[in-house]
Amino acid sequence: MAAVRALVVSRLTATSTFGSLPSRLRPLPHKRQTACPCAALHGSAPRPGAKVALVLSGCGVYDGTEIHEASAILVHLSRGGAEVQIFAPDVPQMHVIDHTKGQPSEGETRNVLTESGRIARGKITSLAELRAANHDAAIFPGGFGAAKNLSTFAVDGKDCNVNKDVERVLKEFHKAGKPIGLCCIAPVLAAKVLRGVEVTVGHEQEEGGKWPYAGTAEAIKALGAKHCVKEVTEAHVDQKNKVVTTPAFMCETALHHIHDGIGAMVKKVLELARK
Repeated sequence: MAAVRALVVSRLTATSTFGSLPSRLRPLPHKRQTACPCAALHGSAPRPGAKVALVLSGCGVYDGTEIHEASAILVHLSRGGAEVQIFAPDVPQMHVIDHTKGQPSEGETRNVLTESGRIARGKITSLAELRAANHDAAIFPGGFGAAKNLSTFAVDGKDCNVNKDVERVLKEFHKAGKPIGLCCIAPVLAAKVLRGVEVTVGHEQEEGGKWPYAGTAEAIKALGAKHCVKEVTEAHVDQKNKVVTTPAFMCETALHHIHDGIGAMVKKVLELARK
């Protein structure tokens, strides 16, 4: 009891001390944050920086967004003071993969927007509502969803089609001179839609399995884009088109290297957004 009384007295003393201070020196009362209708992820924190649209393609590397890439992008955007709003197309997935087996789950169907909501912690909007006029930049993580749900690249290669809203968004941001970031396999979207763009998916040779998807570089060239060789920790900046890309999981390497490369991409996107 003596210890409790001592604690109470110390707190009362602290309160009375604050009360005797001039008003300009007193601690400010806590104000409850009010979320806006289009609340961004962790939107209660003030974010005076760039407004960035993050476009997802589902949840899970083999049939949706690569979760580690999306998370790394969100971390770097948060550190960069950006305000993020997350979008995904409201369409069925190409198929559903059992990630423990790496095989399709027969008879199961899922929705890209609904699955992407898992990463967005429920704060997600249909891609049909995304307008470049309301944002300073757009970023597309990778994962097979970019090649299966945002496009048909996984099946059709250079002859692929791109989801109509994905194509519209890419063209809108490009026309407005606003930066676009893409990582992993997602640069194929820009290569298809923005002819002549410069992108990277890493190296152009497999190098003993370190770059297992190196063949993608040739498909990018076939689409009329320029492929630029980069390390996994680097980002390539197409200054003319304001397109920033990084290899991410196109490389078999330690996770922190991928995280660093994504950080380089996000940093460049935010720099371009401020110009």
